[in-house]
Amino acid sequence: MEPATGTEVALVLPTVSTAAMSRFLAELSAQIAPDAHAVLVLDQAGWHGARALVVPPNLTLVPLPPYSPELNPVERLWLYLRERYLSHRLLDDYEAVVDACCHAWTALTQEPGRIQSLTSYPWLPCLSS
Repeated sequence: MEPATGTEVALVLPTVSTAAMSRFLAELSAQIAPDAHAVLVLDQAGWHGARALVVPPNLTLVPLPPYSPELNPVERLWLYLRERYLSHRLLDDYEAVVDACCHAWTALTQEPGRIQSLTSYPWLPCLSS
């Protein structure tokens, strides 16, 4: 599903699976500068560490300890999106949910530095040192 988000088209993967994660990693990898390397901090969802997962060479996946949402940077991102854009709404159907999520994400990406401020933890720089 590819709802419009301004001049770009967002790819929405409506399921979670190893195949969906591999596709996400491939899309992310293509956005990284040729001389750069990215580290993704992930929870231990089954599709994040499946044997069949294809991890591009310019990405490194760092798993968090089990049952540690307080250490997961994306949890703060989801909280922000829910509080500011997605809570206290009645959406008619699946398409409306996807559209609301795409709108929320697009709005978030228009706020310079917001994602970094929400997902930055003091311990994250220690991962690369």
